[in-house]
Amino acid sequence: MREEWKQIEAVLDEKVRPSLRAHGGELEIDHLEDGVLYIKLLGQCAGCPSADLTNETLIEHELTAALPELVQKVVVVQTVSDELWEQAKRLLRDHHL
Repeated sequence: MREEWKQIEAVLDEKVRPSLRAHGGELEIDHLEDGVLYIKLLGQCAGCPSADLTNETLIEHELTAALPELVQKVVVVQTVSDELWEQAKRLLRDHHL
């Protein structure tokens, strides 16, 4: 893991993940490009109506405060869980669409 990712993970572990986990959520880093950190929200945080607010007030706030030279913005990459994807495929297959 690159040194930058270790620094980011340390801030996430200390400042962000405890709050997310308290609500049944988690996050993972997708990639870092030109000061923009792309993350995936997982668990209860994935698809949550408050995800954008959580990103702005918690995740982006903590990372930009702790690592301003490294992270200037955080973007949530929208994903679909494997479970939801499998459910969608079953529905399509069952209805022959």
